[in-house]
Amino acid sequence: MSTGVVSSHRPTVAAADAPARPAWRRWAGPAAAVALLVVLVVRLGPQPFLDGLRQVDAVTVLAALAISAVTTTACAWRWHRIAADLDVDVPLRPAVAAYYRSMFLNSVLPGGVVGDVHRGIDHGRRSGSTARSLRAVGWDRLSGQTVQVAATALVLVLVPSPVRAAAPWVVAAAVLGALAVVLLPRLPAGSSRPRRWLAVAGDDVRRALLTRRALVVVALSLVVVAGQALVFLLAARAAGAPMTTALVPVALLVLVAMAVPLHVAGWGLREGAAAWAFAAVGLGADLGVRTAVVYGVVATAATLPGLVVIAVAALRRSRAVNPPVPREVVLDG
Repeated sequence: MSTGVVSSHRPTVAAADAPARPAWRRWAGPAAAVALLVVLVVRLGPQPFLDGLRQVDAVTVLAALAISAVTTTACAWRWHRIAADLDVDVPLRPAVAAYYRSMFLNSVLPGGVVGDVHRGIDHGRRSGSTARSLRAVGWDRLSGQTVQVAATALVLVLVPSPVRAAAPWVVAAAVLGALAVVLLPRLPAGSSRPRRWLAVAGDDVRRALLTRRALVVVALSLVVVAGQALVFLLAARAAGAPMTTALVPVALLVLVAMAVPLHVAGWGLREGAAAWAFAAVGLGADLGVRTAVVYGVVATAATLPGLVVIAVAALRRSRAVNPPVPREVVLDG
């Protein structure tokens, strides 16, 4: 594997070609999330939110930490495989630490992607190719979400439930994702900026997602989906929901909704989707909000190892800038 030097046969896109993101787009998602939370508080009152905070218990938090250790390792392994196919290797142990850090940043900062961008840039500095490292992170995230949407669509179609009404939308999203993966490598290259972007994307997909090794990416993504759904079900149990099979499609549907960037540190669309889905299966919107609040707290707690990673990195940087004075020098002085 190369160490990050762009090979001559692959199309590249200069960082300067990246379009500037308008300011209103940066704030549209958080503003919509806040508006949705306000609507929920007006319609349901603050009590479901307060009850959800009270119903968080140590057992659920510890279980979420244990399950997250498995899912985070699976995510890091997926990133490791995709990065290797794009010639920007990342060893597995540093990948796990970097993934914990990115999940923590995603969970506490608006937008839900700040940690991933930081992960890509930091890896790019180490690998010597920031552009390809960012693309590896992007394909890692996109491949995981595509598998998540496909798994949710399959469950909605196969498992009878009142939330099956959402199945056509989820199935359509899964089909569009599959078509994009299949068609991107077949698009002709060109000299225009969009054509160059499409050529780079198609080349990445061909190398990382259309090989037999991609089955490992799918399997790891399914492990992540199963783990996240299990944490959601544990949160529902802590919130007082009865454990029925109807909760499985509900959990998957809410998790898919969470992937849409309409939230502030995770809050917003998650609560709205849970309120609708729980009401649809006859469990009540209040219980949906309580479950979403419990899930939000325990999922954030499960990312706290990322805070440890950040603290250790800061300590190492501090020691590198201000190395300790040897004891014998202090005595001689």
